[in-house]
Amino acid sequence: MLIRTLQAAVLIWIAWTMSVPAPAQELNLYTTREPGLIKPLLDAFTRSGGIMVNSIFVKDGLAERVAAEGSRSPADVLMTVDFGNLIDLVEKGLTQQVRSPVLERAVPSTLRGPGGEWFALSLRARVVYAAKDVSLSTFSYEALADPRWKGRLCMRSGQHPYNTALIAAYLAHHGEAKTEAWLRGLKANLARPATGGDRDVARDIMGGICDVGIGNSYYVGLMRSGRGGPEQSKWGTAIDVILPAFEGGGTHVNISGASVAKHSPHREAAVMFLEYLVSDEAQKIYAEANFEYPVAAEAVVHPIIAALGSLKVDPVPLTEIARHRTLASRLVDKVGFDR
Repeated sequence: MLIRTLQAAVLIWIAWTMSVPAPAQELNLYTTREPGLIKPLLDAFTRSGGIMVNSIFVKDGLAERVAAEGSRSPADVLMTVDFGNLIDLVEKGLTQQVRSPVLERAVPSTLRGPGGEWFALSLRARVVYAAKDVSLSTFSYEALADPRWKGRLCMRSGQHPYNTALIAAYLAHHGEAKTEAWLRGLKANLARPATGGDRDVARDIMGGICDVGIGNSYYVGLMRSGRGGPEQSKWGTAIDVILPAFEGGGTHVNISGASVAKHSPHREAAVMFLEYLVSDEAQKIYAEANFEYPVAAEAVVHPIIAALGSLKVDPVPLTEIARHRTLASRLVDKVGFDR
């Protein structure tokens, strides 16, 4: 009798275990981040939990690809390097809400979707590069339009997402009329056409073409660390870097961030992945791999970036800034900023 009872129990246990889905051993990441920049994160996640990440690099058209795949999409996590693209995914119905105490504790409310549709994972501040002899200790974004800088300002295209986001933030602070006037002031101050990249701004300051410019903070790390080569190292050391702020606000940031895809076939693993990305280990990798500010307040900042000063992130929510992106782009064309 006892043997038959044990046999029955074993059979029931086998049947139950066969009916319970096995934990996901892999997940699929669609990302606009360069593969080399995220590989250390993916490898570390796999080591920590045994889940393999299949990374699919989608340089352009991420939303279009996921939408075309529909409910058959294998994507579990969608990762972008610009909050505008991330919010586009949300607005097109390609993400799902996530409720996670881990993510909500690590990511400030202004840097995530109100319903958990997306989460920032790292930050890049839009900072001022300045010639050494300018001797600035503080600066506001508003001051860039001051006639004092006429013929002394360098910037990349106003239509680049980095600058469109900054202009959208200006709109959130000051409204359309003042933003248009500010853009006209910036254009009048340009020392050369708005073109090139952020590192070109540092190069042109070193070359005496301009005295101030706008660039991302992580480029300072790439230049000063020598990762961009000896020439870029000279550009990085030739400039001072100031963390500017909006009057009555803080420093504008863009983000890398991620969402769980609407039709994720491995949702549990996808949430685990996002939670890992805000862990101390992953935030340290973000800081070391690409000189980005960690999103988690207690995480360690790379020494090169920490030397720029304490970052006070502008309190305007990114979702509010995103609402002004279309108008920001129209104003760039209206004032002929890139012409």
